[in-house]
Parts: sequence; C-alpha cells; structure tokens
Amino acid sequence: MGRRRSIMSDQLKEEIATELGFYDTVKREGWGGIKSRDAGNMVKRAIEMAERQLTNK
Repeated sequence: MGRRRSIMSDQLKEEIATELGFYDTVKREGWGGIKSRDAGNMVKRAIEMAERQLTNK
C-alpha cells in the first residue's frame, strides 16, 4: 500500500509538536520516532484547532 499524503502542513505539524513538547524527538529521530500517544495528541490538537476556526467564522 502506498504512503498517504499528509493533510497537515509540515509547519503546522512542527508547531503542534513544539506546543506539545516532543519536537526535539522529531528533530533527532524524524516523525517515526514519536510515540503513538504523541501522534494521537497531535491529531486531537489539530482537530481542536480546526473546530475552533470553524466556530469563529
């Protein structure tokens, strides 16, 4: 199966990873080095941001 194309921009992913405190791991090991829990928290945060943006419109 092919790799999926990311919906989130690299800038947004880096911003969220920094906010959640695991961007140092990303810099050292790449995105594959983060924990599943961190990836889930990142998705959850991105959804919260999107919902807030929709609410403000």
